Amino acid sequence: MRISFVLLFGFLAVAGVAQQPQSSSSSPVPQAQEKASPPSAVRPVPPPGIDVPQADRDKLRKQVDGLQRLIEEARKAQVKNPQLGDLLPDVQIFHKAVDWALKYNEFFKPDDIKAAYAQVEEGRKRAEAFKKGETPWLYQKGYVVRAYKSKIDGSIQPYGMSIPQSYNGAKTRLDVWLRGRAEKATELGFVDDRMKRSGPANPAHVLVLHPYGRYCCANKFAGEEDFFEAYAHARKFYNFDENRMNIRGFSMGGAAAWQFATHYPYLWSAATPGAGFSETPEFLKMTPEQLAEVPWYQKKLWHLYNASDYALNIANLPTVAYSGEIDGQKQSADVMAREMKKENLELTHLIGPQTAHKIHPDSLIEIESRLTDINARGRDRAPARLHFTTWTLRYNKSHWITLDGLKEHWERARVDAWVKDDSTLEIKTSNITALTVNFASGQSPLNVLTPVTVMLDGQTIATESRTASDRSWKASFHQKDGKWQVAEGEAAANGLHKVHALQGPVDDAFWNAFVFVTPTGKAATEAAGAWVQSEMQRAVREWTRQFRGDAPQVKDVELKPEDVQDKNLVLWGDPSSNAVLKRIADKLPVKWTDSGLEVNGKSYALDQHVPIFIFPNPENPSRYVVINSGFTYREEDYLNNARQVPKLPDWAVVNLSEKPDAVKVGKVVDAGFFDEKWEFKPATKTATAATAKP
Repeated sequence: MRISFVLLFGFLAVAGVAQQPQSSSSSPVPQAQEKASPPSAVRPVPPPGIDVPQADRDKLRKQVDGLQRLIEEARKAQVKNPQLGDLLPDVQIFHKAVDWALKYNEFFKPDDIKAAYAQVEEGRKRAEAFKKGETPWLYQKGYVVRAYKSKIDGSIQPYGMSIPQSYNGAKTRLDVWLRGRAEKATELGFVDDRMKRSGPANPAHVLVLHPYGRYCCANKFAGEEDFFEAYAHARKFYNFDENRMNIRGFSMGGAAAWQFATHYPYLWSAATPGAGFSETPEFLKMTPEQLAEVPWYQKKLWHLYNASDYALNIANLPTVAYSGEIDGQKQSADVMAREMKKENLELTHLIGPQTAHKIHPDSLIEIESRLTDINARGRDRAPARLHFTTWTLRYNKSHWITLDGLKEHWERARVDAWVKDDSTLEIKTSNITALTVNFASGQSPLNVLTPVTVMLDGQTIATESRTASDRSWKASFHQKDGKWQVAEGEAAANGLHKVHALQGPVDDAFWNAFVFVTPTGKAATEAAGAWVQSEMQRAVREWTRQFRGDAPQVKDVELKPEDVQDKNLVLWGDPSSNAVLKRIADKLPVKWTDSGLEVNGKSYALDQHVPIFIFPNPENPSRYVVINSGFTYREEDYLNNARQVPKLPDWAVVNLSEKPDAVKVGKVVDAGFFDEKWEFKPATKTATAATAKP
């Protein structure tokens, strides 16, 4: 085995491959997308299922319906159980897995029919036990299927746990294993796998959590939040050592591992990604001509999931990367090595000799050995020197530094901070307007007897506060008139400002609870009304197919105050057709007038244009409103995970002269980002989206 030093961002994203096992032969690096096709002409993901004998279909339907009745009986019997909401999904997932396979024709091989019978039976056993207040699966060792109810859409989402025989409830190391791409891994396939197999890495005396990741999105968007929801659910039942958590994966899961490593470097003891890609354009082998056709705002938005843009963040996270010597996806390591080198970083990269797209057994042994050594020390919660970069407040934290404001989103922001002496911190920043220093209890390295001084971008700030008796210390700072000062109370400024989880783009709304608010009135124009209905129906359908939940919906006249309080509102239509949109229209940056649509100082004919945008809800600025859009990537993007990135910024104007296709929502004639105060930036001289500059 050879050992060299480069960075790897592993991920399987192979166009034209319906299902890619985690230990398969080498897969080619995909080419850039070809000319857009109508959605109906694109290979569907998930693929069509096989014909199920009618006798099996009827029998399974009868059993599934019976399981649903039993689940309801268990729910009623345990209505006073304080853990009902956490335990019932462990039963419901077996119903969903088979019910959806029947409903959406998602049996892909004859063995899936056998798996369906087995899952209904497991669901029946759990329901019968839970009806009596018993939960035997909580004490099960080996491979255990668990599930939770998602805050995002109320769907039941599965995950797997691997429980070693030695586990006795004591605090135990946790490995999070992110799986490879498998287009046939709907709930039925995933649950079957988690009932029978350990996964590529199953170290002794270690708990392993296997997120589903919302199907086949490389743990992005709602698939990213899936880990946090699964983890929050699992930690209620298993005693994880939070200072010995490792993020791991191969192929598609390797890419996701790099995503979690570079976006959340403070969470992990170590990262071990394998294979895949680390950015979008180079992995897709886009030619200069193809790059020139990509709208400027999409290039900006590549910064969201291009791990190569966050290479600096590995400075504070022990990382052991892997790739096969002859795996085409080794390309990701070359890209990351290049970007890390710019930061004077080198990464341990284990290479499986003469190995294609799989983990070499000798390399796996070496990875496990190094992980053991790293975890013997555990996570460094308060490193003396801290380096962090980001492009968005969606990813705004590393260890004891949290970024609260940027000068401009989608430009690089950076912070370098270190403990200068026992009473002084030195911090250097770029493109940052507000930040918080927070040493949690037991973590402050600063003297309890001396007030803390912070040297911030060369400016000395005497805080007059000391490390508390629990060895914690926290202070926030923001810029005012170009000078740093201590922020009184919260660091956020008055008025609307982009902050963490309220910074756009459109796709950001689907990280949290949302509801589609459907119009009941007549649209201002027939053409716009028809477009809205078509795109709304597509958004509902594709949320089910790609994120494995039913998109919540409510009529505009039936929206409840609790929806406004707790959810992002996706408003379809215009003020004429949607009563909620009419109610808040005068408080939105886009204006509907008798003469047309007003967007960023430009006018558009209402019968030819539709706006799409995201904005803080005027009735609850801690939540979004989205106008006329679901998640923004489309059918051809399903074929390759490197394409599954935001396609629209904060706002856009769509001309109805071109029908939506498998790549585009239609003809985008203008688009852009709001500034940090959620205001339009100065209008461009041209309204052509592909050539306009911010």
